[in-house]
Amino acid sequence: MSTCVEIKNLKKYFDTPGGKLHAVDNISFKIEKGTTMGIVGESGCGKSTLGRTIVHLHESTDGQIFLDGSDITHVSRKELKKVRERMQFIFQDPYSSLNPRMTVEETVREPLALSKRFSKAALQKEVECCMDKAGIERRLRNAYPHELDGGRRQRVGIARALALNPEFIVCDEPVSALDVSIQAQILNLLMDLQERDQLTLMFITHDLSVVKHISQNICVMYLGQLVETSPSKELFKMPLHPYTKALLSAIPSVDIDHPSKRILLKGELTSPINPKPGCRFAARCPYASEECYEEQELKEITPNHFVSCCKVEEIGEHV
Repeated sequence: MSTCVEIKNLKKYFDTPGGKLHAVDNISFKIEKGTTMGIVGESGCGKSTLGRTIVHLHESTDGQIFLDGSDITHVSRKELKKVRERMQFIFQDPYSSLNPRMTVEETVREPLALSKRFSKAALQKEVECCMDKAGIERRLRNAYPHELDGGRRQRVGIARALALNPEFIVCDEPVSALDVSIQAQILNLLMDLQERDQLTLMFITHDLSVVKHISQNICVMYLGQLVETSPSKELFKMPLHPYTKALLSAIPSVDIDHPSKRILLKGELTSPINPKPGCRFAARCPYASEECYEEQELKEITPNHFVSCCKVEEIGEHV
């Protein structure tokens, strides 16, 4: 299986009055074609910033971004237009991401028209095809965003993202603002589209149950850094990093005979502004020692299972 997107040592820092905010700090991973990479972590860990940096909604501070083997880290405005036709973004809030003055048809037509690939006759057919792909009834073509419910709005966002047949789509918590029943419809739609068109997805969420359902591989982020990355099934079966264990313990259990034991984290959050070297989770980790405040790296513990923790063996003995 070939690689669609590869990230090498990607960094995104923001200037603040107190110094540099390390929103994304030295992150590396690969996403194979036709698969879904889940990105999980608590609010403020840098998940959305990572996705936006990959598709050039933010420009990176350092590192490299590759699409199908081509370095797209620094591209001209003309080249960026072509890159964005191949990489798209589905936003979290389906209402604020749509222009309230544009109908469904106008919203879907806009990227098609800007690409200048289609004649006027072909343009209308493409709009209808995109609406059909996303499951939008044609009777809604002249509806405005405020006339649609959340699920239909998100389908419009998906249709817009699919318009130019991209290879890679970043889904930034696309179901978090929707009712549970509607969430299932949107997730199934994304999975069906992926299977049919061999789409490569990066799925950002804080809902571990959702990411388990849709992702083949998962990256766990904490304060701008990756702390663990693994195939989805293995991560849920054998989490190794203390932060991952705490996240998984928060999933509600329906097994009354074997209730899950909640791991409550204590201690202060490390500031992401000019952070000191070492594990950023150390201040909240029950296993932390002096060596945790030294530089940490992702290490392969089992095949394709990487962990940034010097206490992995010790933690295993306590489990």
